[in-house]
Amino acid sequence: MTELQIRLLEKLDEIAKQFADLEAKLLDSQILQDPNQLRDLGIKRAALLPIVMQFQKYQAIAQQIDEYEQVIKANDEPEFVEMACQELPDLQGQASDLLEKVTGELVTADDRAIGSVIVEIRSASGGDEAAIWAGDIFEMYQKFIARHQWKVDLLNMAGGEMGGVRHAVFNIRGEGVWQNFGYESGVHCVKRVPATETQGRVHTSTATVAVLPEPQKVDINIPESDVEIHVTTAQGPGGQNVNKVATAVHMIHKPTGVEVRMQESKSQQQNRQKAWLLLRTRVYDIHQREKDMERAQQRSSMIGSGGRSERIRTYRYKENIVVDHRISTSFPLQAILEGQLQVMVDALISYDKAQRLSAL
Repeated sequence: MTELQIRLLEKLDEIAKQFADLEAKLLDSQILQDPNQLRDLGIKRAALLPIVMQFQKYQAIAQQIDEYEQVIKANDEPEFVEMACQELPDLQGQASDLLEKVTGELVTADDRAIGSVIVEIRSASGGDEAAIWAGDIFEMYQKFIARHQWKVDLLNMAGGEMGGVRHAVFNIRGEGVWQNFGYESGVHCVKRVPATETQGRVHTSTATVAVLPEPQKVDINIPESDVEIHVTTAQGPGGQNVNKVATAVHMIHKPTGVEVRMQESKSQQQNRQKAWLLLRTRVYDIHQREKDMERAQQRSSMIGSGGRSERIRTYRYKENIVVDHRISTSFPLQAILEGQLQVMVDALISYDKAQRLSAL
């Protein structure tokens, strides 16, 4: 057995114990009364289940292999020795195949275990057309979300003067959201004739997308003393007050300088809760990126840096295609805009999995 296989089996044994712990927690009467904990633990269990099932099959076959090897070594009964010699190669092949399969499941388990993300869309270069384009991306994602029946909660949105959105922030919850949405971070470029163009010329506009996993409270603790909070009246376009009641919440995380403004809800309490959610997510993202930099090239999970300045995709209206630059593959434009992203996402997952496996 190779050193890699030994490390893999140790990791699988650790995951089996985590799975048993999750099973026990899901039977706890207090957790059964908490829908949020129940959902989060259920998503983590679902992420580990395929790995544990394959590992259990591997363990059963490994035990058979050990028994047959003992029979051959003892060499007491010729009939059993002959049978063991005949069946052993097939069992060893099955064990090898299972180990390879479970390794593939293992490298994406952490992604599948994250069931809540924050998505931020911002118009970038291109003026009014960039805001219209950011709005198109927002609509594309809403259709993709609906196909998966995930729960979505709009946290913040500002419209463009000619339509679309200048920026939009929303929370998505459900099984597989990080694995499916994590590849969307980066610059989305569109080449088309804008509705505002009178000469029929093709323009290039961009929008940026950031996808951040929502941290659990145990992942990051932000003391209230580190946060400066201001409550004001909600602001409309041009800065005018849109109501007389102070419901808008402005938070500043003093150690990092991260700022969050929330005014979508008419309730100050709801805006405060949403602001805390977004603040924790952004601060957590900063901490994670610092850790990633420390680990240098060890992080390959997002196929490239996944940074907001990295161009990941170009939507070419003239050719009616979408090109994902990370895998150099094109997809039908209209289908993608209608939220049919799964084929592209599956291709990205497969490529990413191969990259991770090669790095083991």
